[in-house]
Amino acid sequence: MTAQVALVLASSTGGIGRHIESLSAGLVARGSRVTVYGPAATADRFHFAGDFVPVEIPASPHLRDARAVATLRRALAARRPDIVHAHGLRAGLVAGWARPAGVPLVVTWHNPVPAGSGLRGRLTRTLATRVARSAQVTLGASTDLVERATALGGTDVRLGPVAAPELVADRSPAQVRQELGIDADAPLIVSVGRLHPQKGYAILIEASVRWGTRRPAPVVAIAGTGPLYMTLASQISNTRAPVILLGHRGDVADLLGAADLAVVSSVWEARQLFVQEAMRAGVPLVATAVGGLPDLIGDGGLMVPPGDVDALDEAVTRLLDDPKLAAEYRERSLDRARQWPSEAQTVDQVAAVYAELTGLPVGG
Repeated sequence: MTAQVALVLASSTGGIGRHIESLSAGLVARGSRVTVYGPAATADRFHFAGDFVPVEIPASPHLRDARAVATLRRALAARRPDIVHAHGLRAGLVAGWARPAGVPLVVTWHNPVPAGSGLRGRLTRTLATRVARSAQVTLGASTDLVERATALGGTDVRLGPVAAPELVADRSPAQVRQELGIDADAPLIVSVGRLHPQKGYAILIEASVRWGTRRPAPVVAIAGTGPLYMTLASQISNTRAPVILLGHRGDVADLLGAADLAVVSSVWEARQLFVQEAMRAGVPLVATAVGGLPDLIGDGGLMVPPGDVDALDEAVTRLLDDPKLAAEYRERSLDRARQWPSEAQTVDQVAAVYAELTGLPVGG
C-alpha cells in the first residue's frame, strides 16, 4: 500500500504552483495517492494531478489564518494522509498547526524570510522559526535557503533542487514576433516573472531606455502578473521604454524560441524556473548574481550585481554587439543545463524523503 500524500500551498501565480503541478503529476504517475490543498484561484491557474481540496491560505499573514488552519485541519482529518508536504513559509505555518498528531511534516522553502524591522520583522522571524522547527525534514531550493532554515532551528535540512518542467514550443519565432508586433530583425529580450519588487523590473526598464537608441531597437517583453503592474506600466510610459508587459502567458516556450536574449534582474532567486527554461532552450542569459543563481548558472550566463543599471546595460550590450559571444553562451547554457537534475529525479528525491519518514512506499 503506497503512502497518501498531502501537498499544501498558499496563493501562487508562479514557481511554487508550477512545482506542485510537476510534483503531483510525478507522484500520481508513480501510483501515489495525492491530494493538493490550497486556494481555489491557484487551482484554476494550474493543473494539479490527484484530488484538490480548496483551502484559502493568503500569501501574507492575515486574520484569515485561523480560518485556514481550521479548514485544513478538518480536511486533513477527513483524508488521513500519511505525510504532509507544505510548500513555502505561509503554507508551512498553516500546515504545521493543522496536521494530525503523529503525521510527519515536510516543508520546502522556495523563498527567504522577508526582511523587515520593528514588530513586523520580529513577528516574521518568529513565525519562520516555528516553521523551521516544526518540520521533520526541511528542503531548501538553494544552498542559501538551506543555511537560513538551519540557522532558524531546522533539525534536518537538505538541499532540494526544484526542476523546471520540460517545455515544447507550439509556434514559430515568426508567428510570435507577428503577434507581438516586433520586426524580424529587432532583437527580442524576454523576461518572465511576477511583477513584484523581488524581480527588479524597474532596473530592467531603466536599462532598456538606453537600448532604444540602437538600430534596430531591441524590444523587451516581460511576461507575468502582479502588484506592480500599474507602477511598471507608468514607468514604461513616462520613459518611453521599449518594453511590453505581456501579462500571464502559458507560452513561455514560444517566447523563448523567438528570443535573442533572456534577462533576469531579480534581487533574489533560488533556482528560478525561467532561468532553467531559458538555458535549456539555449537562449543567451544575463542574470543577477543573487541567491541560488550563481550555483545554478555557473559559467552558462553573464552575471551582474543586482540593482546595477550600468552593469545590466553593459552585459546586454555585449551580447547584442557580439554575435559570436552570444553563440558561445548559447552552447554554454545548453551544456550547463545538461548537468541539472531532471524533473523525474526531483520527484524521486521527494518520494524517497516520504518513504524514509513514513516507512511506506511512495509510488512504484
